[in-house]
Amino acid sequence: MLEIIKQIRWQDLFDIALVTIIFYRFLLILKGTKAAKMLLGLVVLLLVSFGSRYFEFYTMDWLIQSFLSQLVIALIVLFQPEIRKVLAQMGEAKLFQTFASAEGLRSIEEIVRAAASLASRKVGALIVIERETSLQEYIEIGIPLDAKVSNELILSIFHPTSPMHDGAIILRNNRIIAAGCFLPITLEREISKSLGTRHRAGVGVTVETDAVVIIVSEETGSISLAIDGRLYTSLNTSGLRDDLTELFTKKKDNKK
Repeated sequence: MLEIIKQIRWQDLFDIALVTIIFYRFLLILKGTKAAKMLLGLVVLLLVSFGSRYFEFYTMDWLIQSFLSQLVIALIVLFQPEIRKVLAQMGEAKLFQTFASAEGLRSIEEIVRAAASLASRKVGALIVIERETSLQEYIEIGIPLDAKVSNELILSIFHPTSPMHDGAIILRNNRIIAAGCFLPITLEREISKSLGTRHRAGVGVTVETDAVVIIVSEETGSISLAIDGRLYTSLNTSGLRDDLTELFTKKKDNKK
């Protein structure tokens, strides 16, 4: 045992730690998504493969082995959004969270106030907050603003007479960077059919990136929050405030 330990190099330990971190980050991104179920299915398939070989089920083993030979291509196709998300996070990771302490809390309060006002008037809205993954591709097709986050500005952007009210606004570093932005629409069947394209667009951008999206329904006036491909509906003002505060302060606190 001691001989084996002596043969371990520091490079081996670093290699194992690096692979573990990458695998852990990948599992975090897959958690709660459709891809997680697919990954579980692949694990079951591997177990069936071992079982068919052990019990000498040759036909079953041949079928599974034929599929596994194309596994790399299958994984790329099945996990394309997640792989893109991981690579984007690795290439564009920021050292600090989107919101800084005092200014960030002020921005959150302005967003919550605006969402509450819009909901009470049944005015639809899409508010996207950038985190680690850049939203530049969506910003570029919108109308550049680079303005301070304020309740009044958000209300004016989403006013039905505004030419920008149909698109989304994107926030970065406590600034409204762009308005009138168009987002990818998810085709996820688990989303209720009673929800329209605004909700599907809000969820769609969180599937492709790690953004946080606040959605106000034009039909019902309800407030929803989209994170990591999931949609949390019927939020009240205090619930929205608590969720945003936790999302944008927890990571920062952990870095201290």
